[in-house]
Amino acid sequence: MNGAFGLLAALHDRERTGRGRVVRTSLLASVVGIHGFQGTRTTIAGQVPRAIGNQHPSIAPYGLFRTADAPVQVAVGSEGLWASFAPLVGVAVDDPRFARNGDRVERREELRELIEKAFGTRSSEDVLTALERAGIPAGKVRTLDDVYAWEQTRSQGLVIGVDHPVFGRLELPGPVLRFDDNTYAGGRKDHVAPPVLDQHRQQLLDWLDAREAVR
Repeated sequence: MNGAFGLLAALHDRERTGRGRVVRTSLLASVVGIHGFQGTRTTIAGQVPRAIGNQHPSIAPYGLFRTADAPVQVAVGSEGLWASFAPLVGVAVDDPRFARNGDRVERREELRELIEKAFGTRSSEDVLTALERAGIPAGKVRTLDDVYAWEQTRSQGLVIGVDHPVFGRLELPGPVLRFDDNTYAGGRKDHVAPPVLDQHRQQLLDWLDAREAVR
């Protein structure tokens, strides 16, 4: 991904300046670079982060919480959001234990237990509905079958149907990019199935022969 970004940036620069570039990146650069937030926490603040699961290191509540059937990710990223969120889990907004973000971070585990006690008897969809009404950013952690059955996934063309000569009608993950003049993912309404063994042998041989003839 970083290589693709670099190449596109270099091509754009070439259009502007006429100068070509060599683009370099690496797996190490990508792994180190993705830790920008925690990296500056170490280089600037001198703090070495420790594992805290799926919780935000400096904001609370901001992370993964269990419900009766599936975990939900909740992002209470401001005091205004906390004022809307606290009543949903039976906590007074001005409870001195959690009055400010710093207090909530310090008492993260105590707060997590209260939240999961409130969420634990409710379905994830019920919890998400309540959070949405309160304006709290949240999402459900979905199993893959739930992802591909989800209306939001299908509305974006991220599931496509193909007719396979051996296995019949199949559903496959769809293209992730669409352009403004393409109504359908991948630019076409009807998609083709992956080829069977040797399906395109003759076309490939003909193409190679044509290339050799040009030479």
